[in-house]
Parts: sequence; structure tokens; C-alpha cells
Amino acid sequence: MDTPLAIFSGRSNQALARAIAEHYGTQLGEIDIKSFSDGELYVKYGESIRGEDVFVIQSTPPPAENFLELLFMLDAAKRASVKRVTAVIPYFGYARQDRKDQPRVSIAAKLMANLLTEAGADRILTMDLHAPQIQGFFDIPFDHLYASRLFKEYFQENPIDNLVVVAPDVGSLKMSRAYAKRLGAGLAFIDKRRPKQNVSEIVNVIGEVEGKNILLVDDMIDTAGTLTNAASALKERGAKKIMASSTHPILSGPAYQRIEDSPIDQVLVTDTIPLRHPSDKIDVLSVAGIFAEAIQRIHTNDTISALFDD
Repeated sequence: MDTPLAIFSGRSNQALARAIAEHYGTQLGEIDIKSFSDGELYVKYGESIRGEDVFVIQSTPPPAENFLELLFMLDAAKRASVKRVTAVIPYFGYARQDRKDQPRVSIAAKLMANLLTEAGADRILTMDLHAPQIQGFFDIPFDHLYASRLFKEYFQENPIDNLVVVAPDVGSLKMSRAYAKRLGAGLAFIDKRRPKQNVSEIVNVIGEVEGKNILLVDDMIDTAGTLTNAASALKERGAKKIMASSTHPILSGPAYQRIEDSPIDQVLVTDTIPLRHPSDKIDVLSVAGIFAEAIQRIHTNDTISALFDD
């Protein structure tokens, strides 16, 4: 007998979870998640999941309660005697804390990996880790999807003449090079310094950008300081239209206002994190189809390498 499949959602991104279930051809399972008056979380599955292949969908942006909610969902599933439970984490929080780069700091990404495994996750499915090496923190199967497939399809369907792909920092250079190759565009990058957290300074722009249309590529936008500083530096050097693409729209603090005040014409993001409010400059592409196909392939034990962008 085939193992039945069930998909459940936490509260951090229910719209995406419903879209994933719809793409798969099913509905989200019943689950009761609530917070008591003192802030304690409560999780209870509203239907039997004994012996089922369960997928729990939960992005983990701030607040940290989103991560705790995911841990409770995993723990409750294991205690309900599921056959397998996969944590589907469209946005993996704490991925920027992946190493001990200063004395006396926590490697939070490793701690989160340990917690997910201890809570009962049999497998992890996520997208565009800020630090891909985090996969090595896990001793369980880990599938890493890429949103570049969506963005490249968008720009191939909406081509831009005289395009140069720009990496806003050295860390995103590999990704930007792949975009430039696929789109037949030029490549440039920005030499950036970060004197402290959430603060960036542009030192130099390396590459030809004068008179060019620009696509800035990164995996996430947090306070948008790096992105908007890069856009201003490019505009000062004679760039024409400036666009940006980023998988995870964290958009904390002054991010929205910075984007509105910047010379950026359009920002493309995905729905791994729901927008706090709409913006005329921000357009959203959905990753629901990619996740639904990955869930299908995991459930049937098929390869998901076809979903990886080259």
C-alpha cells in the first residue's frame, strides 16, 4: 500500500503553504496552533497522521517564535507516529550565523540544525541558503532548491537590452556570474565593506556599468542598505535602468523606505517570506510550484536534481 501524504502549515507563511498544497493537488491538513496569554505555544494535529509521510511548511524569519513553532510541529508529528516528517523551510533563518568569525559568538545556524534534528525532522527541504555549507551541519537528508530558475525565466520572457548583472558584494559573485551566463549579459561587482552589522559602505565598482541596464542579484534583502547603496553608486557611474532580484524579502527596519527613495526601478522577490505591506517597486514571484514538485519527488522517492538550476 502506498504511504499517504499530508501537508501542514505553521503560521509564518500560510499563503505560500496553501499555494504549495494547491499546486500539489491537495489541501492543507488540520492543525491547531495557538499562543497562550503568557506567550507559550501549543500545537496539536487535528487528524490522525499515523504512518503517513508528513511535510510541515514553515519559514523561519523573525520573530524566533517561528522557529520554535516549527520545532513543536516536528515533535508533535513524531509523537503521533508518522512514518516520516520533512521540514519544508522556504526561508531558513539564522543562516547568516554560520561560523565563529569573532571571539565568544554563537554558531546559531549549527544550533538550529541540531534542534531541528532533535525535534524529529527526518529530512530538510529549503531554498537559497545564505551559506550553502550549512547543509553540512545536518546528518539527515537535505534538499536545497534554487529560486534562480524563476528569475531567469522571468528575464528570458522579459528581455532587457544592454544588460549587466552586478553582484552587490563578493559573496553573491558566483550567483551573479551564473545569471550573466544564462542571460548573455555582462558582469560587474561591487567592493563593499561592512564596518558593523546591517551597515555597508561602497568602496569601488569593478566592471563597465556606464550606459548599461543593471540587474543586481542577491539571495536576501534585509535592511536594503547594501542594495540601495549599490544602486546609488551605479547610478552615479552612469547606469541607466536598475533592477534587482532577491529570493528572500526580509525587509526589516527602514528597508521599504530605502527602496522607495532609491534609484531602483523594480525589485523582484519570491514569496518565501510574506511582504509586510505592498510596494509599487516590489513584484513577487511564487515558488509554490517548485516546492510542490519537490514534495512530490521526495514522496515518491524520485530524484529532485531536475529542480536544481545549473
